[in-house]
Amino acid sequence: MMPTRFFKNITLIAAAALYALSATAADRPRLVINIVVSSMQADDLTRYAGNFGDGGFRRLTDGGAVFTDSRYNYMQTTTPVSLATVTTGAMPSTHGIVSHRWNDYIDNTMVDITADDKVQGLDCRDGKGCHSPRNLIAPALSDAMMKADSSSRIVTVAVDPVSAVVMGGKKGLAFWLDDDRCRWATSSYYTAYLPSWVKEYNNEDIRSRFLAGAWFSKYNRDKYLNTRASAIVMSEPLTKNTRSKPAAGQQSDDRDKVMYTPTGNTIVLDFAKYAVTSLNMSADGHPDILNICLDTSRNIAQRYGTESAEYEDMLYRLDNDLAEFLDYVFTYAKSEDGVLVVLTSDHGTSPSYDLDGSERERFNVRQFEVIINAFLSAKYGQGQWVLGYIDHSIYLNHNLVYEKELSIADVQNEVATFAMQFRGVSHALSSTAMRTSYFGSGYAQKMQNGFYPRRSGDVVINLMPEWIEVREHCRSHSGSMYAYDTHVPLVFYGAGVVSQRCDSPVDMTSVAPTVARILGIGEPSASEGTVLNIHREK
Repeated sequence: MMPTRFFKNITLIAAAALYALSATAADRPRLVINIVVSSMQADDLTRYAGNFGDGGFRRLTDGGAVFTDSRYNYMQTTTPVSLATVTTGAMPSTHGIVSHRWNDYIDNTMVDITADDKVQGLDCRDGKGCHSPRNLIAPALSDAMMKADSSSRIVTVAVDPVSAVVMGGKKGLAFWLDDDRCRWATSSYYTAYLPSWVKEYNNEDIRSRFLAGAWFSKYNRDKYLNTRASAIVMSEPLTKNTRSKPAAGQQSDDRDKVMYTPTGNTIVLDFAKYAVTSLNMSADGHPDILNICLDTSRNIAQRYGTESAEYEDMLYRLDNDLAEFLDYVFTYAKSEDGVLVVLTSDHGTSPSYDLDGSERERFNVRQFEVIINAFLSAKYGQGQWVLGYIDHSIYLNHNLVYEKELSIADVQNEVATFAMQFRGVSHALSSTAMRTSYFGSGYAQKMQNGFYPRRSGDVVINLMPEWIEVREHCRSHSGSMYAYDTHVPLVFYGAGVVSQRCDSPVDMTSVAPTVARILGIGEPSASEGTVLNIHREK
């Protein structure tokens, strides 16, 4: 017979456990807002702070938990790859997103990460908007939230459908801007019909509200740290009497204004506010998640470079939009304690290839493909040996290799060795090397962390520091293992988080499990990150 004391102890333990669970539920935020400012570099928060207002970026950095040494520990620092890392808590080698597209080795066709001919675009022209997350492998934070509480609302918004789909995971709703008409759209994967509140927003005519006029600088020229300006009109702030005629060479197309002027960020944050109200997010006892990816900042960084007045002005206008958004959300939620805001970026970006006025050499992808194919043809016989080059990966024709009765490992190693002879190539590793070896540090570890055998190329190359590929209208680009691409901002604000600063190294796989811990739910099942120690008021 068990002693009475044993049963009393069991009862006390159970009561303590129930108390802990209820306390966690009481302390957890009612709304989590994940904001990704694409291509934002870690030091942007300090470099431009003098011209930021009090309610935007500085509100978050002054009052939140700031992690100053947060980095992605892999080479493939591109938007879909890093969005998947932030939302799953896993490396690309685990979550399986290695690029926006990859080669299917079975039939030698290219697979677009979100393209899905089994769904239909809603509020898109026929054949457009056919996107879904079916190619996502690892569960995201949103999926973990819905698993813990199926009544939670998950909404993801972005200009780019790939960003919206990858960041959102497989649960909830995802919306993006339709290319043709600049209207918010989704696909039949998420819902049978476009929600009425989205239709109402679209009927307000985005063009007349946001897209009229040229791009004028927010401040006078003497307030800017960056001096180069090619599209922005550097003048006094726009007033009713200021002419709105587009500047010479400036694109007036609606889509270009969304993609390459600060207006794109404004539209996304405005729609995000509308989503919060329309869906009554944070209004009940079920935690909700709002994911926001600001793709326009990446497009501006690529076209004009981060050393430009255009990039700097985009940050100032985003700071203003962010302040309005935060005021709106915190007022709607009636308290900052009920809302957790996570601010970060998917990657930084390289210095401009023409930073000092003289163009640096760039890597010619097309020439590289042709020469590699000629090399293999000379060695093994004529044929289409190279199927394509995507984000530093070379895809070889496996069917042809097998037809010639060759070893795929031998051919990969030949290509990796030959690739090292090209100007601009710093490292090259074969798929076989990454599948059969373990690299515990250095450049090889970063390349291996971004390698997923079923989708990655046969040979992965890393370019030398500050080298980027030849691309039209592209001054700067991401996708390297260097600090300008891997070092990003990371701030947690609200939900009782006290002002603090951490200078210790942080891997970006830590974001998802940390948010899950604050929400009091299980972390995404593929998560590899360590929960960050964030001090919160009780």
